[in-house]
Amino acid sequence: MIGSNPYIQLIFGMIILIISGDYLVKGGVELARKFKISTLIVGSTVVAMGTSAPELIVSLKSAIMGHTQMAIGNVVGSNISNIALVLGFTAIIMAIPVKSETLKVGWPTLFIATILFILLGRDSEISRLDGIVLTTTLILYIVVSIKSSMKSKEASEIIEAKYPTWKSIAIIILSCIGLTLGSNNLIGGASEIAKGLGISERIISVTIIAIGTSLPELTASVMAALRGETDISIGNIIGSNIFNILGVLGITATIHPVNVAVNKFHYDFSYMFVLTMILIIFLYPISRNRKYFKNKEYLVGITNLKGGVLTRTEGTILVLAYCYYIFSIL
Repeated sequence: MIGSNPYIQLIFGMIILIISGDYLVKGGVELARKFKISTLIVGSTVVAMGTSAPELIVSLKSAIMGHTQMAIGNVVGSNISNIALVLGFTAIIMAIPVKSETLKVGWPTLFIATILFILLGRDSEISRLDGIVLTTTLILYIVVSIKSSMKSKEASEIIEAKYPTWKSIAIIILSCIGLTLGSNNLIGGASEIAKGLGISERIISVTIIAIGTSLPELTASVMAALRGETDISIGNIIGSNIFNILGVLGITATIHPVNVAVNKFHYDFSYMFVLTMILIIFLYPISRNRKYFKNKEYLVGITNLKGGVLTRTEGTILVLAYCYYIFSIL
């Protein structure tokens, strides 16, 4: 943490998050170009892992300290926030084109991971064996995604990289460290301010902490959208949710079995599942001729678009769904 003043922590955290999110996108894009891998895949793997670093740290700390329920709440709450708040808010800023790769690989993997998570937790525990299964599934997803991308036509259309490999990797690593540092300071500062204003710990945990650990995803996705790298935005959110379940929960359970209070998390599990299903409805193209991009610059790089478009209206619906979720659990 930086200093003892919560307001300084809050401001410092926000600045570091914005800068780190911007550089994470730059590093991810350059790495994609270097290895002829689509930015969509880099967004759903490298960038997603980096922006999920706070969730991983929180869950690991919780498991080691014996607070396993916090690990579950962190994963479920973060996934709900990523879909409804982060992706919704990003779409409001700029409508997001959806490529067929997302529909064929990304969302199906997220759906499978969500179902697997719910089924494994039905016996009230995510065991070490369950954790190994989840982690192994994540590794397979990454390998299949990269191989699929390198074989696709899109790989040959990628622009030449400006940075050498070592520099791109260094930028990504430093950005991930910055995202973790920024989120820790922002959460710490916001929590102290909330306590000083007399806000209860429960409200802090379901709002500030949940949103705080999703801020890296929000920062990276918004920065990517503003830079025109919309593949990073959609890939980051779907990939982050996949990594939260298969990676964060998988690694945590492998280190320390996680107890699941099914009766307490039933509503949250159901809401996460419903949002995942709503997401595919929004992502899947109802019509191949949906014209939401009136300006030519929006069409750059998506002339071969075979998916749909996540519109500003749909983004607004997702954000409202998140607001409803928060009010319903308070």
